[in-house]
Amino acid sequence: MPPESGSCGHPALARTGVILQNARLANNIGEVTIRRPNRAPAPAAKDGPRTNDEIRNLEIQLIDQTGANVGVTETAAAIKMAMDAGMDLVEISPNTNPPVCKIMDYGKFKFQSQKKAAEARKKQKVVEIKEIKLRPMIDDHDYNVKMKAMQRFFEEGDKVKVTLRYRGREMAHQEIGTKLLDKVKTDTASFAKVEQDAKFEGRQVVMVLAPK
Repeated sequence: MPPESGSCGHPALARTGVILQNARLANNIGEVTIRRPNRAPAPAAKDGPRTNDEIRNLEIQLIDQTGANVGVTETAAAIKMAMDAGMDLVEISPNTNPPVCKIMDYGKFKFQSQKKAAEARKKQKVVEIKEIKLRPMIDDHDYNVKMKAMQRFFEEGDKVKVTLRYRGREMAHQEIGTKLLDKVKTDTASFAKVEQDAKFEGRQVVMVLAPK
């Protein structure tokens, strides 16, 4: 009977095919798919102290709502005391052993903390130096406008640099400018103080006032 057509009909070719198949099988067995473990996202950092069930310690140093030091207390019992009082158990000193916790109205505490932080930021305002320019012969209307602006600057906590500039023959009548600056000192005395008294800088006189 004649041999079947195809590569398997020849013994040498058949053996070669088997060897190739075995080699591919061995390679596939040797390949191991590496899968990265699914990692849970990191928990978001809590804004503010731990409260109530977030406190994981078995015992805490308890301060009650009146400010009295109750002493070391089981956390579960302290939470119940806070709940019975209609308040929260708030961890105020986490780094002690055991941590110090206080029974308080946490919503009110948080509001007051935010208010204090806002006041602190307000006090940290960068003081600016505003400039008010005057002329020796300024009229009453312009003078009053300048004074209102100056008062607003002081209320905002800024300093004011008053610049009085002489032109031409005005240098021969410096007493007019001196009287004007004295008037500025008098009119602002209730809410400002002289930080740098009037002094000449070329053809102009400069005076610096600061809020009281």
